[in-house]
Amino acid sequence: MSEFFNAFTSANMGYLLGGLAITVGVSALSVVLSLLFGSIVGIIQFEKIPFFSSFVGTLNNIVRNLPLLLIIFFTYFALPQLGLHLPIFWATVAAMTFFESAMLAEIVRGGLEAVDRGQFEGARANGLSNMQTLGHVVLPQAYKKMIPPIISQLISLVKDTSLASGIVLAEMTYRGQIVYAQNTNYIIPVLVVLTVVYFLLNYGLSLIAKYFDKKLA
Repeated sequence: MSEFFNAFTSANMGYLLGGLAITVGVSALSVVLSLLFGSIVGIIQFEKIPFFSSFVGTLNNIVRNLPLLLIIFFTYFALPQLGLHLPIFWATVAAMTFFESAMLAEIVRGGLEAVDRGQFEGARANGLSNMQTLGHVVLPQAYKKMIPPIISQLISLVKDTSLASGIVLAEMTYRGQIVYAQNTNYIIPVLVVLTVVYFLLNYGLSLIAKYFDKKLA
């Protein structure tokens, strides 16, 4: 039992929490970028622009059906072969953004299609352009419906940052492996710490989802 508590030294906990900062940084940047690009792709698919929307939709479906780990490996190991060298942090952000944008695009497209067609017709009848109708009338209503699934997808994004340990990004999971590699008696306490931290992060996001769901109901 003493070995269990010996794992909770200030050095070990500080090292793990340093990984938490990297996890949060990757997650925050990926969230902002994937919301931006996912919204754009979702709108393009919704608008049904001849040929272009179908092409974007096909590419989006391909990305959604690829393993995220494969995309992470491609971004970090294959892109340098093509002349694009990204630091490990930004390679992870790029891979996460690429994958999550595809997921969120489908949520955005579904949210837009859930808005009553009368809203489109009423806005156009009042002289609004297509972009004004989307920006001022349709998207605000659609995002209300999309908040719960978007938050759920973002929770998955936070959990998926642990996959970046496969390219040696020093986030929490990788740092946990470093700690218990020094002493196998630290495996359980380190995994307990990681479990608690990931739970608190994701539970916090789920509470935010419930709050907005009630607020906007």
